[in-house]
Amino acid sequence: MIVCGFSFPDALFYLVEHQMWARRGDDGLVTVGVTEMGVHQAGEIYMCRPKAVGSEIEQGRSIGVVELAKSIVSVKSPVGGVVVAVNPLLAAEPQRVHADPYESGWLAQVRPADFSADLPGLVHGVAVAAAMEHFARLNRLP
Repeated sequence: MIVCGFSFPDALFYLVEHQMWARRGDDGLVTVGVTEMGVHQAGEIYMCRPKAVGSEIEQGRSIGVVELAKSIVSVKSPVGGVVVAVNPLLAAEPQRVHADPYESGWLAQVRPADFSADLPGLVHGVAVAAAMEHFARLNRLP
């Protein structure tokens, strides 16, 4: 779906406040990344450093940091669990987060501790459009 000019794939779950997405795979692993709106809001990303494989994370807490033009920002995980993989392409090409946020620009894969416990904090399906429009209004995005 398109909201305020930004793409939000229907199959994903969103941590709206932090503009992060989660895609649950058939193997139970959850791939996470920054939404297209979040990338626009952040501006140019010069460095992207997810937490190391084996790191335990909590929903809404840091899963890594990104360096922007004038700041370093912690990115928040949409799910809790253990990091099992990080995107190896981002070390040399952090611009992938901009160019392809929902595919080759993913940040990390997580083995969730309890995905069903994380669901109340995520938005999915028909509720995404209203939640993202509200976020855009609050943040004065186009």
